[in-house]
Amino acid sequence: MDSTNGAPVQKASLAEHLLLLVVAIIAMAIDQVTKRLVENTIPLGFTAVPIEALNPYLTLTRTQNTGAAFSILQNGGLFFVIIAVVVSALIVVYAPRLPAGDWISRVALGLQLAGALGNLVDRLRQGYVTDFIHFQIPQINFDWPVSNIADICIVSGVILLIVITFIRERSNTQQNGTEETQPAVR
Repeated sequence: MDSTNGAPVQKASLAEHLLLLVVAIIAMAIDQVTKRLVENTIPLGFTAVPIEALNPYLTLTRTQNTGAAFSILQNGGLFFVIIAVVVSALIVVYAPRLPAGDWISRVALGLQLAGALGNLVDRLRQGYVTDFIHFQIPQINFDWPVSNIADICIVSGVILLIVITFIRERSNTQQNGTEETQPAVR
């Protein structure tokens, strides 16, 4: 056991370490399978309606994205390949340092790893990322950029980490009574 601030820290079990990998493999497989299905069934630039009851809120519109998530920074090419490799390496290096029992951070990092690698596979395979998931709410003029499962994994993983960090910080503040108090005036 390691010690931080005088309190023993338990090492994570093999199952906890594998959780990140299992989440990443499953999410990346779903991403790659759905992209290949879309590439084989929907012509580029066309839209399909998989569930009529969800039309126009959820449609499948096949696009090619040479930029980052949500089509920002188009034609980034090598830059995005390098970013994906660096982010993936950082996740792999950082994950073993997570404390025992922190399964939610492992899930979040697994989602981010799947997203980074899923889009990296596309960039290396074809020079662009296949996007196809299109959310819209016409009544309020909401039109989310066309994305894919990898993008959703990255965003979900980031949101999950932000939420859990906020919850933990708030809990630590309440437990430690570290809220600032004003010194007494004499």
